[in-house]
Amino acid sequence: MKIEILGTGCAKCDSLERTTKAAADKLGVRYELVHVREIREFAKRGVMFTPALVVNGKVLVAGKAPSEAEIARLLAAAAQ
Repeated sequence: MKIEILGTGCAKCDSLERTTKAAADKLGVRYELVHVREIREFAKRGVMFTPALVVNGKVLVAGKAPSEAEIARLLAAAAQ
């Protein structure tokens, strides 16, 4: 599973990265996590607000940093 965090490196973006990593580790899924900081890449994916969570090329969350439980639910669904 490829997980991308889109964000410039603000506190919310870094928090989303940490929370996503924790959720994925607890689920025990195999993943590659990349933090994309290039604004042009955000636009390519249609993301206007950060942070954003992208899993396997699909934007699942944009403009907020959801709870670890919510992220775990999203990752579990994407892994199926």
